[in-house]
Amino acid sequence: MARSPDSETNRLDDAARAGWLYYIGGNTQDEVAAKLGVSRQTAQRLVSLAVSAKLIKVRLDHPIAHCLDLSARLTERYGLRFCEVVPADPASPSTLLGVAEAAAAELERQLSSQHPIIVAMGTGRTLKAAVSHLPPMDCPQHKIVSLVGNIAPDGSASFYDIIMRIADTVRAPHYPMPIPVIASTVEEKELFLAQKPVRNVIELARQANVAMVGIGQLGEGAPLLQDGFVTADEMRGLLKAGAVGEIVGWAYDAAGAFIHGLTNDRVASIRPDQSMERLVIAVAMGEAKRAALAAALRGRLINGLITNEAMAELLLRR
Repeated sequence: MARSPDSETNRLDDAARAGWLYYIGGNTQDEVAAKLGVSRQTAQRLVSLAVSAKLIKVRLDHPIAHCLDLSARLTERYGLRFCEVVPADPASPSTLLGVAEAAAAELERQLSSQHPIIVAMGTGRTLKAAVSHLPPMDCPQHKIVSLVGNIAPDGSASFYDIIMRIADTVRAPHYPMPIPVIASTVEEKELFLAQKPVRNVIELARQANVAMVGIGQLGEGAPLLQDGFVTADEMRGLLKAGAVGEIVGWAYDAAGAFIHGLTNDRVASIRPDQSMERLVIAVAMGEAKRAALAAALRGRLINGLITNEAMAELLLRR
């Protein structure tokens, strides 16, 4: 028999109360059971439901010595201004676990400033996951601006565009870039970039105090290829030219130097400035991104990093 809406609501209410008592109140499961008047098994199920239904979000505040050591070594090797390394679960198949939460925490910290700032955002799966962990905030003093177009190849809104999601969560003015990630031709790109609203967004993005970006690997599993922004032939051309990764659509080689020509001629997003003074934080983990992330660090395309200990160890072996 299907649950009634009232029954489902009551169940979630009980789960939320159990989760609060356990995670916030510091009660044991036996104490939760006693306070709710249920069995220990029921209390355990309610606490589990509170987590699985995302009624409770757990954040680890205790620094782990190994992660701190990895962070310090990465900072020294690559001259980073910011680096956070989170624990890794070797048994988990997730390519986002821990890193998305850490990115949300850093974004929350930046937005907690009373002094007005401009936050520039890239796009992608990891950043989208991070936004889902961002708590509601009231930030009318800040501006959220996109570094990349929000139009997919078929003309639809990009599934991984996150500017509006952030703005809805933190109630801040937001500035999307209403153009494709990669234009069909160089002439089309120039036409898009000549539009006054687009020029205004670009100028605002260049004034950003902090930027948060994803790192894309190249090859068969590349996000640019999977999401239809480049063709298989174009991807092969990038690989032949030595490209190993991309940031907001801009492809670069193993030294972190941007590829000349090819799809880079048509990328309409704002290219990372290798001499920029602002904080540019890459959020990435996973073996597939190893070469791309190492190259971005080597070429100083980023000066901040959020990753996990497994990726940190791989980067330090190079």
